Amino acid sequence: MSLRRLIAIARKELLHVVRDPRSLAMAIGMPMLMLVLFGYALTLDVDSVPIAVLDRSNSVLSRELISRFAGCRYFSVRLCASNYAELEKAIDRREVWMAVVVPEDFARRLDSGRNTTVQLVMDGSDANAATIALGYAEAVCESFSERRLLEAIERKGRSQLQPPVDLRARAWFNEAMKSRHFLVPGLIAVIMMILSALLTSLTVAREWERGTMERLIATPVRGSELLLGKLVPYFFIGMLDVALAVGLGEFVFRVPLRGNALLVFGVAAVFLIGTLWLGLLISIVAKNQLMANQLAMVVTFVPSFLLSGLMFSISNMPWVLQAVTYLVPARYFVSVMRGIYLKGLGVRMLGLEILLLAIFAALVAILANAAFRRKL
Repeated sequence: MSLRRLIAIARKELLHVVRDPRSLAMAIGMPMLMLVLFGYALTLDVDSVPIAVLDRSNSVLSRELISRFAGCRYFSVRLCASNYAELEKAIDRREVWMAVVVPEDFARRLDSGRNTTVQLVMDGSDANAATIALGYAEAVCESFSERRLLEAIERKGRSQLQPPVDLRARAWFNEAMKSRHFLVPGLIAVIMMILSALLTSLTVAREWERGTMERLIATPVRGSELLLGKLVPYFFIGMLDVALAVGLGEFVFRVPLRGNALLVFGVAAVFLIGTLWLGLLISIVAKNQLMANQLAMVVTFVPSFLLSGLMFSISNMPWVLQAVTYLVPARYFVSVMRGIYLKGLGVRMLGLEILLLAIFAALVAILANAAFRRKL
């Protein structure tokens, strides 16, 4: 392999990118735009759930219960209804997600020492949000019930009882329990997977469409030199994107980077090489820019978002899809990025994932070189 010819091809590809504003904007601007949009748009947090209240008891106790919902940061009382029709209309219009109905005999039954019920009417169209909101509502009602029980015991002159189990929860690695801290490191991995493959998927196909591949074939440049030369400029552009993405995560999204920053860039370089070679392989096979672009989207976008563990837990998937996820390189890079960012893990704990990424890069590079033929 001649270093001189390799540099010449790399310079040619770099000039093409610099002289094409659309390619340059796609290479640098699109990853940042996608990270900002997805970082703010994608969230698994359920806060300030809009609720409606129908207080048919209109007593001190019912107002105390409602105040607990209003004072909780997970709920926001948007409507105080006077009948069921208002509740149904508000839920149908998606103005509220939940309605709390306090019965007429609520206070009377509690004052007499009997049990009572409180009805929760929920919009179950979003099952995930409804399940989380239901858990919050149950916690509020249990807190109210516990308080009432302790007051009843004190009125009878008995010593205040202590609960037999004192649960004190502590969250590791994401103390604030913010989904953004969990999603942003994975988003960096998925976006780099998609953009890097899209960028290089057009390079070889473009040469065939424009008729310049014949001129390159007529030169002494070898196939491996041609492919590697085309890959080099996009590698540096991709590493620039990684640096910008890490900066956005640190200063815009405030995601803590507890691990080694150099390890982030080192693993990103391995992953980037593999995805760039994947894009070249797609470009070689397609030999058409439109076909290459569509094929790259199918191969990268769908598996990276759905099967990488970014949005959905792999352990909850059917066993067939769980087996398929082992073929998705973004799965390993997402795991590595989250391990470095949130847990501060090093090579010792992440060695297997890094090794698999290196194997993926080597395998795709071999396939790309084998698929390319320096002949018409």
